[in-house]
Amino acid sequence: MNGTALHKTAAACADELPGAQLEHPFGDDWEVFKVRGKVFMLMTDVPGRPVVILKADPGEAEALREQYSHITPGYHMNKKHWITLESGDGVDEELIRELVTDSYRLVVAHLPKAERPVDPHTYGAGTRAAR
Repeated sequence: MNGTALHKTAAACADELPGAQLEHPFGDDWEVFKVRGKVFMLMTDVPGRPVVILKADPGEAEALREQYSHITPGYHMNKKHWITLESGDGVDEELIRELVTDSYRLVVAHLPKAERPVDPHTYGAGTRAAR
């Protein structure tokens, strides 16, 4: 998958998530997706390479970085809780959708219950593929 397809796939997935909103607080070069005002995904080009930056469980983030050469610590974010995804071999639509949804669910889980657009413990659980 190339960088353009990476951005399109990630944006399409984010657009489908309940309560997700796209903002440009850092200018037109950064697409920032939020749920109830909290960031769950950023997209930009890092020296000409399209990247998607996502929240991840620290243990999962470490395992992903070991498994995929195109997943690195979060660019300009907390390296323990965020990952950067680039295009390349092994990066497909299923992986992108899973990572975007996981990021969204992690952020939703930390919202007050009354503000959650979905139950983060069950949302998307039926469609997740075993890794």
